[in-house]
Amino acid sequence: MRPASDLERELADARRITDDLFGLVRPDSLYERPIPERHRLIFYLGHLEAFDWNLVCRYALSVPAFHAGFDRLFAFGIDPDAGGLPRDQASDWPGVPEIGRYNTQVRQTMDGVLNEVPDQLLHVAVEHRLMHAETFAYLLHNLEYAHKQPVAAPPAGSVRRPAQTMIEIPAGRATLGRPLHDGFGWDNEFQEHSVEVPSFRIGKFKVTNGDYLDFVREGGPAPHFWIEREGSWMFHGMFGETPLPLDCPVYVTYEQASAYAAWAGGSLPTEEQWHRAAEGARPAGNLDFRFWDPVPVDATPEGDSVWGVAQLIGNGWEWTSTPFHPFTGFEPFPFYRGYSADFFDGKHFVLKGASPRTAARLARHSFRNWFRPGYPYIYAAFHLVKA
Repeated sequence: MRPASDLERELADARRITDDLFGLVRPDSLYERPIPERHRLIFYLGHLEAFDWNLVCRYALSVPAFHAGFDRLFAFGIDPDAGGLPRDQASDWPGVPEIGRYNTQVRQTMDGVLNEVPDQLLHVAVEHRLMHAETFAYLLHNLEYAHKQPVAAPPAGSVRRPAQTMIEIPAGRATLGRPLHDGFGWDNEFQEHSVEVPSFRIGKFKVTNGDYLDFVREGGPAPHFWIEREGSWMFHGMFGETPLPLDCPVYVTYEQASAYAAWAGGSLPTEEQWHRAAEGARPAGNLDFRFWDPVPVDATPEGDSVWGVAQLIGNGWEWTSTPFHPFTGFEPFPFYRGYSADFFDGKHFVLKGASPRTAARLARHSFRNWFRPGYPYIYAAFHLVKA
């Protein structure tokens, strides 16, 4: 038997990560739906293996189906607007033991043919699973504490407020995307191109809970992760509530971030401005599943860009004002034609960087995330831009 490739080891590691996540849900809670716009948790238990089976075994190698019903049932997630929420009942889904048998057979069959699978498809299988490790964390975050296995509390921020300063970014070129045939990337990352970006100013730090609190006190909308208790704001963390950490980034929707930026006399950065500000930026400590919740905005100076802008990659995705769109020369993956193209609808906005639950291999500059502007459940922060 040939030794396992690096990609095969990465797939095994990604499986361990997602298996551990499901282990945090109490067994009697897998049929809960913690986010109304998403499937019940039980869907994701089958989805990861069904995706791998449909991509690797069925598409790439034409292996005969052994449970075509599950292949279809668990094939795709959902992204409904507010008027199209799912209405299924827990009883509509199969039992956990049956899904477990399906998952075991998928893995056993798939592992026996991995040496026949093109590298590109293994990259897709690994990154798809790691993306779901993050999106499943959003579901877990919104699951009631009683439905989760207890975990030691993460590090908390404090009531201090780091001084926000504006950094001048001189006019210059920003490089977006990635070159063809230069390592793996998703279809929307291609092709690499450069644009001229006029000078602008950007906050050194992500906008903090403390900054945003001033906006709320003047009538701004409170974020989803804030809970008011007896006149005081608390942060709803993954495994418990803490006093609002004023020095941590505020997690907000695109709509809330835009409203704050206008109130503060600025705007959100464009995708091009983010790339310009992020020149030389490195992953900033709190990503790759290191912590569950955010850390202070000034806690990771090792990730600053060449201009001194902090945490552009880590501790929370970065909202941009750019609608998700294809770059010139865009070509959808033939095996996953809707991955990006289904969302080029003007209703989703680009996010850059990484959150605490983003895998390191996704924290590349060319990676593009996207969400609806009013979706409140993601770990999405922002830097303030001024002319």
